[in-house]
Amino acid sequence: MPAIRVAVLAFDGVSLFHLSVPGVVLGAAEAVPGEPLYDVRFCAEVPGMVSSDQGIGIEVMCGLELMQSSDVIIIPAWNDLSTVASTQLVEALQLANAEGKLIVGLCLGAFVLGDAGLLDEKEATTHWAAREAFARRYPKACFRPEVLYVTADNIMTSAGTVAAIDCCLHLVRQRHGADAANRTARMLVTPPHRQGGQAQYVEQPVPQLASDTNLSDVLTWARANLSSNLSLDTLAEIARMSRRTFTRRFRDSTGSTVSKWLNAERVLRAQLLLETTDLPVELIADEAGFGTPLSLRQQFSTHLGTSPSEYRRMFFREKGSSTKVKGAGGSVGARPAGQEAGGRA
Repeated sequence: MPAIRVAVLAFDGVSLFHLSVPGVVLGAAEAVPGEPLYDVRFCAEVPGMVSSDQGIGIEVMCGLELMQSSDVIIIPAWNDLSTVASTQLVEALQLANAEGKLIVGLCLGAFVLGDAGLLDEKEATTHWAAREAFARRYPKACFRPEVLYVTADNIMTSAGTVAAIDCCLHLVRQRHGADAANRTARMLVTPPHRQGGQAQYVEQPVPQLASDTNLSDVLTWARANLSSNLSLDTLAEIARMSRRTFTRRFRDSTGSTVSKWLNAERVLRAQLLLETTDLPVELIADEAGFGTPLSLRQQFSTHLGTSPSEYRRMFFREKGSSTKVKGAGGSVGARPAGQEAGGRA
């Protein structure tokens, strides 16, 4: 069986990492040892030297005509979102789309697909840091900011930088099955499928509160007492407001309801405990104010698209022989590092 032909676009300022990922991942996919499934080549709008984001020059021999003779087209992360894809590139992508070829936008490369109109009425994703710009620029796209990659017909897009590897492995899985993807992942020494999505990597800024209210002090107090039973009435009383006034001012200042805000803050607290302690999940659920591990797992799934145990596996940072975590009731001592942590997530 002939190898599937892949065209990867190169351009000035292209991510050297993203330019390499398709060749590394797809190049490792083999039907049998020594028989590659993919033939990865590179093209540019104007053949010749292009400079990468690392300052390394790359000589590209082929022009956009390579897309016409390829089965799969991959666009790495676009280097300048203020620069719209050229008419020449847009037309090449639209022609490939009309022929039903698989077109992949890695990370910010999704913007190029959007410029070509290929994301209209389709699910798509990109790096979480560009989610607002993406949603404004392509209102007809069904934006999925929480996933690592998404496929819609012949269009595939991926989230932030390293999700390009997940996306290319998914490409192998779709075309050749889980066994081929698993073999490729083993060669690369990477998981064949990562659970969760990019929601767990998104920065969580503290809300900017209106200066004419004392909500800032109330929220600071609430964050320090998340393990307590924080009802709407309790917070309103601390703020010295009526329930109705507090609810209105809270929504005006945070853009959220009290219950949603508390759940988000408790998830953040649980994230910190999972990252920095070996406390069992039951204790973390209690310390963060969820009460039960089931409630913790449900909120983790809702907010982060993953489980507490998977999150801990990815982000746990062992710090010496023991860890103290200051909570509402003082300090909670963790067992010595290396000791089995009880509880399931």
